[in-house]
Amino acid sequence: MYVGFIGLGVMGQPMALNLARAGTPLVVWNRSLDRSDPLRAAGAEIARSPAGVFERAQTVILMLADEAALDTVLGRGTPDFAAHVAGHTLVHMGTTAPEYSAALQDAVRAVGGRYVEAPVSGSRVPAEQGELVAMLAGDDDAVAAVRPLLAPMCRETFDCGGVPGALLMKFSVNLFLITLVTGLTEAFHFAGRHGLDQRLLRDVLDAGPMASAVSRGKAPKLLGRDFAVQAAAADVLKNNRLIAEAARKADLASPLLDVCHTLFGETVDQGHGGEDMVAVLHALEARTAGHAPPTVPNSPETSGG
Repeated sequence: MYVGFIGLGVMGQPMALNLARAGTPLVVWNRSLDRSDPLRAAGAEIARSPAGVFERAQTVILMLADEAALDTVLGRGTPDFAAHVAGHTLVHMGTTAPEYSAALQDAVRAVGGRYVEAPVSGSRVPAEQGELVAMLAGDDDAVAAVRPLLAPMCRETFDCGGVPGALLMKFSVNLFLITLVTGLTEAFHFAGRHGLDQRLLRDVLDAGPMASAVSRGKAPKLLGRDFAVQAAAADVLKNNRLIAEAARKADLASPLLDVCHTLFGETVDQGHGGEDMVAVLHALEARTAGHAPPTVPNSPETSGG
């Protein structure tokens, strides 16, 4: 039986390729048709529309950029929604607001479908290597049915209870990631401005207790000013905004996240949204040069991020 995959972006394309290469009968669709070419070469069928995916596949994985893209693909608010979703299992692997995901689950159930929330931790390289970590939420039977499908993409999966538990868990992970990478970038900026050998900083970090897969992946990019995208700054800003909104709704303080929110907003405003998240270095450099004075972080309600 076919598995559907919709959304072949920076993360979605390598994820779908791992499924196809593992022998999963796959039918895919993406708005930009050229993104489908590697999937065709790997043996996947290419649908002409989202409807073509739902016609062929009972389980459909969605790796889409945002809530608007999901609603458009699913036809929410139109008769197409029930036609697409009834009798299907939807696997939402992207990142959206938790309350959106909960409402989508209700809508899917109402027309006779099943829903699994399955966001992943990891960027482009882990996606290419099939080394993502998935967090799963939903009804036990639906989660159990979906978990084996994720094996070619994910080295581990974790049950997070009911929706939106998986997204909230991802937000917790991403809060750490955003602040960690921002701190690492600031450390390299600090060392460089003091005339230190940044390669030596990398070696000291690698040898000590601060070493991690993240530092070992991002430090070489900072050394080489390599901003080729693994996790885009614009996507990090979007995640930051979603996490900040969730914090406000729970009356939680998030001071480190709020500083990062402002810095990534400045990074995107300076035109670096399509670069890797270490491009936050540009915002730090601009502040050091006096071109971007520190500001109070925008609230989630007023931020354009």
